[in-house]
Order: sequence, then C-alpha cells, then structure tokens
Amino acid sequence: MPASSPEQHWPAPVAAGPVDAVVPLPGSKSMTNRALILAAIADGPGTVERPLRSRDSELMVGALRAMGVLIDEEGDGWRVTPGALSGPAQVDVGLAGTVMRFLPPVAALAGGPVRIDGDPRARERPMGPIITALRALGVEIDDGGRGALPFTVHGAGAVEGGAVTIDASGSSQLVSGLLLAAPRFAKGVEVRHEGPPVPSAPHLEMTVRMLREAGAVVETEPDVWRVAPGPLAGRAWPIEPDLSNAAQFLGAALVTGGRVTVPGWPSDTAQPGDALRGLLTAMGAQVERGADGLTVRGTGSFTGLDADLHEVGELTPVLAALAALADGPSRLTGIAHLRGHETDRLAALVTEINALGGDVRELPDGLEIRPRRLHGGVFHTYDDHRMVMAAAVLGLAVPGVEVENPATVGKTLPDFTELWTGMLRTG
Repeated sequence: MPASSPEQHWPAPVAAGPVDAVVPLPGSKSMTNRALILAAIADGPGTVERPLRSRDSELMVGALRAMGVLIDEEGDGWRVTPGALSGPAQVDVGLAGTVMRFLPPVAALAGGPVRIDGDPRARERPMGPIITALRALGVEIDDGGRGALPFTVHGAGAVEGGAVTIDASGSSQLVSGLLLAAPRFAKGVEVRHEGPPVPSAPHLEMTVRMLREAGAVVETEPDVWRVAPGPLAGRAWPIEPDLSNAAQFLGAALVTGGRVTVPGWPSDTAQPGDALRGLLTAMGAQVERGADGLTVRGTGSFTGLDADLHEVGELTPVLAALAALADGPSRLTGIAHLRGHETDRLAALVTEINALGGDVRELPDGLEIRPRRLHGGVFHTYDDHRMVMAAAVLGLAVPGVEVENPATVGKTLPDFTELWTGMLRTG
C-alpha cells in the first residue's frame, strides 16, 4: 500500500439527497490523441476542435512538437501544421498509454534518434510487442533488451512497412499505434494478431474510422488490419465528449436516486463509453438519449451487474464502486488485462474497497463483489485517475472516504473535483 500524507487527501463529498444536474464533459482523450497523430502526419494543416486538455493530451502535443510538428492555439482547439519529422528529440510519455504506443511508429518516420521515456510505472506497461513489430518492419530500436521503456527509436526518415504479426492481448493500443502511422509507410502495413482476444475492440474501431475519415484505405477481417500507403488529408477534427469520463457522473444518479444529464452524447460513436447506456440499464437505471444529451435516472435502489467488460475495461473501477453499493452481488469478467494498466486495477480495487469494509474477491479474469455496509477510510489511488473516480462514487454514500492524491485525475479530467462538487451543489 503506497504511503500518503493527509494534505494529499480529498474528502469525498457525501450526497445530501438526489442529484439533479447537467454535467458538460470535455473532449475524448482517445479521439484527441488519435486526431493529433493523424493531423501531424497529414498532407496539410488541420485543426483539433474542442480537444481534451489534460496531462495525456499535453504530453502528446509536447512529443509531436519535440519532433518538429507545429501545434498552435486556435480558438478552443489546436491548429496542427505538419513538417518534416526530425530528431534528436526527447519524448516524455508520462503514464499515457496512447502516447507510449502511438508515438514510436511516428518516431520511426523522423530523421534522427527519438528517446522515449515516462513515469516509473510506464516502464512496467506492455511495450514489447510494438518494439518487436517495428523491428520486423525495419526500424532500429535500442531498448537495452528490456522490451520496455525507456528506449530510443533511431528514425531513418522513412519506414518500409509490410506485414507483421503481434500479440496485442495486452492492449488494443499496440495495434492502433501501428495503424495510425501506416499510411506513411512505403508499403503500408498488415497487422495480424495472434494470441488471446484483443481487448477494447471499440478503440480499434475508432482508429479505423478516423483513418478512413482522413482518407486512408483500411481493410479489416477478424484479427487482421491492413492500411494502404497513401495521402492523409489535413482536416478539422471535432472531438466528441469523453463518454468514459461520464461513468461516475451518471453512476451518481443511481447511488442517489437522482438524475444526471450529459449533453452532446453522440448518436453514432465508436467510444467504448457508449456501453454505459446498456450497463446502467442492467443495474436498474432509467436511461434516455434525447436532444439534450443522455439522461440517467435512478430509482433509489439498484441491482448488481453480471457483465463481460473485455471491450470496455476502462469502465471497471466505477462499475466496481457501484457494485459495492448495489442491492445484490456482481461479477465483472473479461478484464485480466487491467493488471497492466496505470496500476494493477484488479488488485487495487480489491485492496481499497475491502479496506472500507467491502467484500471483493479477485478472479482469474475479473472481480466478484458482494455488497456490505462500508465505512470511511483512506482510499489509495496508485496514480490512477480511474481509482479517484471510483472513490468519489463510494463517497456519495459512505461518510469519511478520504481520496488520496486527487490530482492524478489530471491525466484525463483535470477539472474532475470541481465538476463533482458542482454536480452535488445543483442536486
């Protein structure tokens, strides 16, 4: 259990009654960082409109600027002017999976060495498959034999490309990273996955959709993705609200028996967070999407959840918190890959919910949760933004929950605590 001091703690507010709030959310992290990559290697200038401004997206901006891409403020977004990618450059990926997996193929297109490193935990996250894949495509990478960060990509200004086989069961980002840069490879790329199922399939659909919107030719079949070499249009990229970041706000409607609306919920999206509509309905919420956005109403009680979350693993921490407060047991499966996320999320959720009096058991591929009366205490967050959000949900119904290091939400939602307390004030 990590050490912490009281001044790093945030007392999670208890709901005084049913919430009744409209919560506008900033842009999708996943869309923002994909749009930045595609804009950086396009044939002409483009814009990223209403992007998420968070640690993860700022790290992506900083990495691209380090390699010579011009990114300027324009209105409420960024104007991206591609240029010749170059090194030497130093890139900090922090703890951002999208940056650490999307940048190396782009760095291979740079003329010169690009050294890539990140937070200590980032050095433990799965990177071997993309390093091996890039080497198979002719890219020189010096990783000291670790198969992990830090490493240096010795960019030659071009990548031959071709066919490559990887095991992407640790993260769909390993595939997306190769696909996003592939139109600039001389032969494009064919990525074939061999291994246990790739998690977070909606994120791969997002990658394919955005590549096609930029003009790339993409073909897919089960566990195979082909991107042809060719031009990428400089264009405007409007960014949708981050639907995964809606989970805790919509969950508050269940916990308090209230109502929460997230405006701007898209009618057609590849974001995994859209699955919240079905998952919260299964727990007893009333869910309606209309002109005002997505509205979730709670009834004052809600049931447990039996669900395979393989494609939407990032929703697990908040769903586990809801399950700990539900009226019956829950079983969340298909999420063994979460052991390799910002922290081992399965172990962290078991440890922290049980420390508050819960009954959570780790399964080979998930969690089994039996609701019990919970009590206050320090909820450690392991530098994981989703753990802060899970703790806030528990705090709605459990007095005395002290959330360690709430600032870690800066990774994807810097204004989280302000949005959270604002939601409760309007209830």
